[in-house]
Amino acid sequence: MTETPNPNIVDTDSLTGEMHPIRRVVVALGSNLGERLASLQGAVDALRDTPDFFVTGVSPVYETEPVDSPDGAGPFLNAVVLADTTLPAARLMERALAIEDAFERERSDVRNAPRTLDVDLIVVGDRRSNEDFLRLPHPRAHERAFVLQPWHDLEPDAVFPERGPIADLLGETDASGVRKREDLVLEVE
Repeated sequence: MTETPNPNIVDTDSLTGEMHPIRRVVVALGSNLGERLASLQGAVDALRDTPDFFVTGVSPVYETEPVDSPDGAGPFLNAVVLADTTLPAARLMERALAIEDAFERERSDVRNAPRTLDVDLIVVGDRRSNEDFLRLPHPRAHERAFVLQPWHDLEPDAVFPERGPIADLLGETDASGVRKREDLVLEVE
């Protein structure tokens, strides 16, 4: 049985004595190519199987119109995963990229090109990063209803760092292309 850690404590490595703060993580998932739901479920499973990463919630699935994508891009399935972790943000980013690669995500120079799987770190505790490899908090998530709506379903009183309550941010975004799919469910075992 997996126990959710207390976010107010610090985990200590039993071998080195190194202390690791437990951070709240928000991860956004998206897919608009191939078996979209299977890709999202695979990402949830891979995150759940990540050592020192404790999934605490998975949002409902939403079908969304692509935003800033090339012509002909199909609709996305999107969801948000909440977790507690002691892993450093850079290691989480490496894990996110490895999960995308496992689902044959093809990277191109075309911005917002269709993809089999997108795994985005939105927030990792209070961590800030403006490196090319890792931008935290995610620089555009506060403008994206396909991130804010599923996150709001899980944590209606959550606050986006430096931007404010996600409920307020959601009210300022165009959510017309975001539709909850009651018939699709992501499982967490």
